[in-house]
Amino acid sequence: MSEAPHLLVEEHDAILVATLNRPDKLNALTGQTMALFEEALHRFRDTPGLKVMLIRATGRYFCSGADLRDRSGEPEEPARSGSAIREKHRLKLHGMHRIYDEMEHIEKPIVVAHQGPCVGGGLEMSLSCDFRLAAKSASYAFPEGKFGVLPASNGVSRLARIIGTHWTRYLIMANLPADADRAYVMGLVHEVFPDESFEEDVMTFCEHLAEQNSEQMGTAKIAIELAHDVGLAQARQVERMANSALMLNPDYLAGMERYIKNLGGKGKGK
Repeated sequence: MSEAPHLLVEEHDAILVATLNRPDKLNALTGQTMALFEEALHRFRDTPGLKVMLIRATGRYFCSGADLRDRSGEPEEPARSGSAIREKHRLKLHGMHRIYDEMEHIEKPIVVAHQGPCVGGGLEMSLSCDFRLAAKSASYAFPEGKFGVLPASNGVSRLARIIGTHWTRYLIMANLPADADRAYVMGLVHEVFPDESFEEDVMTFCEHLAEQNSEQMGTAKIAIELAHDVGLAQARQVERMANSALMLNPDYLAGMERYIKNLGGKGKGK
């Protein structure tokens, strides 16, 4: 009997759902997983009717990290120099760096839902998502420190950007795990939902995102990243530049006209 696909993809109205599907292997990431995921990501990017991408998993783990036994697509000989290792991180690893860059550049929201432990490479993938939602039973860790190395595909660069150096030291240098509540305090996750209602709460969140204005969402995704990277004066320029395009959008002009017309009425501007 052939093995089930490592990733399942389906559409729920305007939401593309990609589900890690190796519960017996704790959803460890393989070359097949990443190839199917990149295909799903491009489908999401290139389909106008899809407004939100949701990444979730089956089983008790969200993801235990990279499958170290999977050598598909990797050179037969291991890297023997610092330069070769750096190039391996940049160009190999089943295209992870390329995929994570694309996740961050797509002008649509990507949501990840952690129903259980999220470790190593699974957490690195999650850091390129726009929204991270946790069940109460979720937990987070980078085990790389146990082997004397760093998580080098988002695990330092993107993590420090999201939660700051203070908590990055806790996860990376101290090599300590964080439960869902601590991850929320860190700013690593946006919401913590009860286990019992987690799937429903996640879908409600995604449906809410799908109802938002697509142009505003895409522009905000770019503007937020730019504003983070520049000084305050230039960040205000980013705001003005972004709004100068959005406020010429016919949807905005029509919506504001309706809102002003209905002010004080029962419709409250609807």
